[in-house]
Parts: sequence; structure tokens; C-alpha cells
Amino acid sequence: MSSETQTVEAPTDSSMKVPARVDTYGDWLEQQKIPVIRGYFIEDLNKVELSHWDMKGVPAAFVILEGTGGTNDGYVCEIPPTKKTKVQHHMYEEMVYVTQGHGATTVWQKDGPKHTFEWGPGSLFAIPLNAYYQHFNSSGIEPARYYAVTNCCFVMNLFHSAHYVFNSDYVFADRFDPNATDYFSGEGKVQDRLFMSTNFVPNVRTMPLRDYSARGKGSSNIKFNLAEQTMGAHISQFPVGTYKKCHRHGPGAHVIILSGKGYSILWPEGDEPMRIDWKPGSVVVPPDKWFHQHFNAGNEPARYLALRWNNWRFKSLMWGNERSTFTSVKDGGWQIDFEDEDPKTHLDFVAALEQAGAECQMCDYYPQCPKKAGARS
Repeated sequence: MSSETQTVEAPTDSSMKVPARVDTYGDWLEQQKIPVIRGYFIEDLNKVELSHWDMKGVPAAFVILEGTGGTNDGYVCEIPPTKKTKVQHHMYEEMVYVTQGHGATTVWQKDGPKHTFEWGPGSLFAIPLNAYYQHFNSSGIEPARYYAVTNCCFVMNLFHSAHYVFNSDYVFADRFDPNATDYFSGEGKVQDRLFMSTNFVPNVRTMPLRDYSARGKGSSNIKFNLAEQTMGAHISQFPVGTYKKCHRHGPGAHVIILSGKGYSILWPEGDEPMRIDWKPGSVVVPPDKWFHQHFNAGNEPARYLALRWNNWRFKSLMWGNERSTFTSVKDGGWQIDFEDEDPKTHLDFVAALEQAGAECQMCDYYPQCPKKAGARS
């Protein structure tokens, strides 16, 4: 064989057609026969229309927004009063955020001891990989509803076998020790101020957060390692009259609004921004490498929960440099600092605050701000 470089010509036959790829997850999704919500955002998780899902035994709907990029998916599930879901176990990860109602979940490994913990509105927990579990509604009057984010789509297409995903008997004892009686205690362990390992958070809506001014004035945050998953989560809050720095990252960050009223803008580089107004219960998922920015346009602190790829503890899928979302675009990163953003961004925010009767706390970043000029005069 010659050591010279070989050149391979691309096919020139314009009539050649590439065979359709097998989409194992897509085929499975269609077989579930429940609604599939698409688009860029959900206005209110508690108002999503559901239908009976035989796999769970209760009403549900899939949530597959444009920003997931095939990395993860979500679903809304409602458990009627006094009812329960069917027993489940699967080879994909799942994080659960309770939007309303009260109940309990039981988790176990094969023939091991069962662990039961109670939850209510605002609770967050993760299902240990391939462990058996079942959810119960403890109320005789009120339905219980939750929003789950999973990596089912990724895992199912990775192995292209739905049978394997739901029928493997492998036990991940390093992720869930059935003899650990405090596994779902909710206490958690914190490292370096912002990074918590836990398997249950009683209420993400009221949980104390830590300073995170790197992302914006007065911002606070905490990041979770839930049940040793590759997926991760974080809570972020920003004060009245402020907004977060614009940035971008990979796909699959499900931003769930917990409190406050405001809006987000998002856009692919070179295009005009799309505006999405939100309130508690809204969900927005910025698409892959789209710039996005969150604004508190109300008169109370705004807080959100992000369920996404990339647990802070375990290295998994990465898009760009790990710290690129905190590096200015001027230095080759993916963050737009306040002084570099489009001036219209600030002016639109001031106008939104006037409607809410709130004062802007960002004017120091903009010498040309009309509010700041008015104050000087």
C-alpha cells in the first residue's frame, strides 16, 4: 500500500438517498399514545392537558421542547386522589419536581428493604438508576402533579433497545445502597459553598441559597448532585430590578420558574432575540448554543430551578470549554458582560419595570440610561 495520502471522492449522484435512520426512542414515544408538547416553552405546568398513560397507570403528557436537542426529555404526570403509579424501574436517569399536591415515594433494590419518603409542593428528588419505585398520592381530595426530566431519549437511542431499558436487572449499588437508612433524609452535604450532594430536597422554592454574583448583581445559587446521576440541577435567584448576564451553553437545560414574574430572551448568534414571558410554573429550554438571558420584571425576587445535563460531580457530555459560559465573548467565551450587551436590552427592561411599579437596580452599568440621567438632573 502506498504511504501517500489517499483522496476519496464524495458521491456525485444526486439521486442517491440516505436510508432513514432508526429512531428507537421516537418509535417508543409514538407507542405510548399520550400528548407530546413541543415548541420553546410551557406557560404553566399545572395547566398542561394530560391523558391516561398505561405505562404509569395515571394521566401524563410528554414534554419535548426544541431546546432539548435529543439529550433529554420531560413529562408531566398527575396522580389522582388516593391513587398510585405502577411500579417502575429503568436504565435511564430521572429527576422529579413536585408542582402540586402531597404524597410519598417508595424506592427499593430487587428484594432489598424499601425506603419511603414523603413529598409536597416544591420537593425535588431523583430516582436511583434502575431501582424499583412507586409514587403515591396521600390526599383524598387533591391531585398530585409532578414534572420529571429524564435522559430516556439519549439512553434508548444509545442502546436502540427499549426492551433493555426496561428489563435490565443490573443493580447500581454504588448509586443506591438499600441499607443506607438516611438516603432520602434531605440533609445533604455541601462542598465549596455552592455544591450539594443529596437525594431529596424538601422545598426548592424556599431553600436558602448562596451568593452567586458572578452571574449578575445580587444573584444567589446552589448546585445539586442528585442520586449520583450524570444529570444535574441548580436553583438560581435574582433580586427585584435585576437580571442575569447573557450566556449560552449546550442543550437540555429545563428552566422551571419557581417564583416571580419576568421574561427571557433567547436567540442563535446573528438572529433577533425571541422574548418569552414567564411566571411560576413556566418552563423554557434554550436551544443548543443559543444566547439567552433572564429578567426579573416583577416586584418580588425571581427564582428558578434548572434540570439539565451535567452533574457538577461527574464529567459527562460537554459543549465547549467547561468554564466558557463564565468567560466573556471578548475573550473567546460564551458570556456577554453587561457593558457589552445591546443597549436596547437595558431600555426594554426599564420599560417592563415601570409597568410593574419596580425600580431598576442595573442603571449603574449604563451611563446613558434615561433613569440615571433623570436622577442627575
